[in-house]
Order: sequence, then C-alpha cells, then structure tokens
Amino acid sequence: MPFVQLVVLALVQGMAEFLPISSSGHLILVPVLTGWPDQGLILDVAMHVGTLVAVCLYFWRDLWRILLDLPSLIQGRPKPGAKLALYLVVATIPAVIAGLAMRHYVGDAIRNPALVGWAMVGFAVVLYVIDRFGLTIWRLEHITLGQALFIGVMQCLAFIPGTSRSGVTMVAGRLLGYERAEAARFSMLLSIPAIVAAGGKEGWELYQTGDAGLMSDALIGMGLSAFFGLIAIAFLMYWLKRATFTPFVIYRLVVGGAVLVYVYRYMG
Repeated sequence: MPFVQLVVLALVQGMAEFLPISSSGHLILVPVLTGWPDQGLILDVAMHVGTLVAVCLYFWRDLWRILLDLPSLIQGRPKPGAKLALYLVVATIPAVIAGLAMRHYVGDAIRNPALVGWAMVGFAVVLYVIDRFGLTIWRLEHITLGQALFIGVMQCLAFIPGTSRSGVTMVAGRLLGYERAEAARFSMLLSIPAIVAAGGKEGWELYQTGDAGLMSDALIGMGLSAFFGLIAIAFLMYWLKRATFTPFVIYRLVVGGAVLVYVYRYMG
C-alpha cells in the first residue's frame, strides 16, 4: 500500500477513534472518496491497535492504579482501581458477544456509505440532545456495576458504522449524569479491552496469512495511528473540561449530509 494512503488512514483512525465522529465510518468513506481500494478489515483493526497504544500512554496513571489495586479483588475488599477494572470488564462483555455475532452473520456487508451517512446525521441529533439536557453531577468514582453494564450494552450500537464507539459510550455516560470529561475518560479506558479483543483475533489471522507486505503495512499504520491518537485524546480531554460536544455535532451533520448527497446523487 502507498505510504501516503497509510498516513491518511492512520490520521483518520487516530483522530476519529476518540472523537465522537466515528472512525469506522471515516475508514469506510476514505476509499469511496479517494478511489483507493478498500484497505480491508485487517488494516482497520491494525489502526485500532495503534490507538490502543495511544490510550495506554495517556491514561497510564489509571492503568497503574488498576494494576496496583487488582490484588484487593482476591481479598474481598476491592479498592477503587480494582472496581474500575471490574466495571470495564462488565461493560466489555456485551460488545464481545455482539461483535462475534456481527462477524459471523454480517461480516463486511455493513460497510455501506449510505448507512454511514444516515448514522452520522442521526447520532448527531442524539449527541446534541443528551449533552444539552443531561445532568452533569457525577464523576468516575461514582460509577456502579449497573451503570457500567448499561454503557456496555449501549456500546454495541457502535457496530453500526457512523455511530462512533466513543460517541455512543460518552452519550451513555452523559445520559447517566456524568461530567463530560469523566464520561470521556471511561469511554477511553473502555476502548482498551474492546481493541485488545478485536486486535488479537485479527492479528492472529494476519500472522496465519504470512503476508509480509500486509504485515509491514499494518505495523506502519499502527505506529502512525498511535501518534495521531495521542494528539486526539489530549485535545478532547482538554476541550471537554471547558466546553460541550456541539462542534462534533456540527461536524457530524455536515459530513453525514455531504455523504448522503454524494451517495444518492453520484452513486445511486
């Protein structure tokens, strides 16, 4: 794959994975709008793994606290880090089940530009309404098991390209009354087990193919998406401590509307 294509894909994935604008939707649109061949699911997942590196680097303090507190689960008196780890696992289970079902019964059939456009527009409205009228009273240390499960179930909607995994989970957190930055923090941490699960499976399939060129592209893409992802996380956490999701709502409406016009006028 040409290096410039890898850079564009990594930029799209790294920035869009953590911003509530849908990385999967953008990765589907790139080949449609540029004329490049579709990069395929394996490279998509490789880019996601790069963003895993980014989130681990940015939230290393949370991960360190989880590691230190994990033994308290065995002792029967879980500390905050251990509770957070448990809640992340609980929130991941619905997505794992839904992901396996989607992979078996749907596969790549859902990678549809029209669906991306409608999802971008529809979820923009949901994002605006919930962020505008939701309470802002809770922090991450207040999260409960039931709330974590609710966010995990909502995360399953992210398998629809154009909705955004980070956006769906942040909206779920806002719906429960969490501060914007705290909802984003849980969403970022929740991406870790989700990406590990998907990346491990696709990584094994990539290894079995023995395709050296594809493996080289995957490694370069991972490194680039990690770099861009770190920038995106830092920006989002800075922004949400001071402002709302409105700019992302506007972006989704503009891009989603443009995609729908393009699809129905030039592809229909």
